[in-house]
Amino acid sequence: MSRYADDGREMRLDPDSFAGGYFKHAVYNHWDPYEDIPDSKLETDLERLIEDDPSAEEFDEFRQLLAQFGAGEEAVTEDLAPMSIVLDDINDQMFISSQIYEEAKHAVFFDRYWRNVVNPAAEELGYEVHSPTAEHYFNDSYVHVFDETERNMAELLQDDSVEQMATAIAHYHVVIESVMAQTGYYSFQEIYGPDDSEITEREMPHLPGVLEGIGYIRSDEGRHVGWGVRKLREWVQEGAVGPQVVRDTLQDLMVHVAKNNNAYEVISDPGAMIAYSRDKLTRRVEIITEQEAEVPDVEELVALDNGTGAAAD
Repeated sequence: MSRYADDGREMRLDPDSFAGGYFKHAVYNHWDPYEDIPDSKLETDLERLIEDDPSAEEFDEFRQLLAQFGAGEEAVTEDLAPMSIVLDDINDQMFISSQIYEEAKHAVFFDRYWRNVVNPAAEELGYEVHSPTAEHYFNDSYVHVFDETERNMAELLQDDSVEQMATAIAHYHVVIESVMAQTGYYSFQEIYGPDDSEITEREMPHLPGVLEGIGYIRSDEGRHVGWGVRKLREWVQEGAVGPQVVRDTLQDLMVHVAKNNNAYEVISDPGAMIAYSRDKLTRRVEIITEQEAEVPDVEELVALDNGTGAAAD
């Protein structure tokens, strides 16, 4: 039979599948990283950073947080392609295609922010201008997490078993998207949001530009996390893969996530960030492994638990 023919399907697509639904959600919730965060918001961030006059240590940790986010988005844009190749279901393939596109948009936002806010602020504050790719922003633990994700995604081209797919999804969609990124959103909101923070020693400037960008990114990540958690839950509940495969993968990586969080000791409380990460991981594992658990909707999957979102000016 031609690869274009498939007697097992009446229609090519299933818009009622969860992957089809997430793809539709992506289409309806499209945003433009060049236009939807206005220049005026970035200018406000620049002005407030300069007025705040952060110490060199505070400013460099701010840069590190942005650099790690941007590098992560770029890495995933590069590394997810094997997943779209080995998945059998066209609805899953379409969803992963939309995810790769969205990760590229996220990389654009962080690049734009660095060019328009970070470097001009460094110049005005009298600090050395660094590239977002500077080696000192990426500690060994951060590098390990992303190198392992890349390796496991690439391995799919040699081993497309359900167990290997589950391992790759646990690496990216759960650890990176659902734990590391979610902790990063929480940190941005707590440190640079409009309300008093419990994880900073002093009041930091409210930065509406970066928060608005993070808000758009979070709206995409809810779909990414939801798809990954649903796929893992489906395989575990059907017995296609043992829950210990997921638990072992997550436990191995969480050591490095915690070590990376420890790198932020000036602008935030690393203990609070580690506790937040562990809580997110525990919730995801429960959803994947417990039969009576339900997968939350997109908005709930990326809720910050502090009742806040990207605030206005």
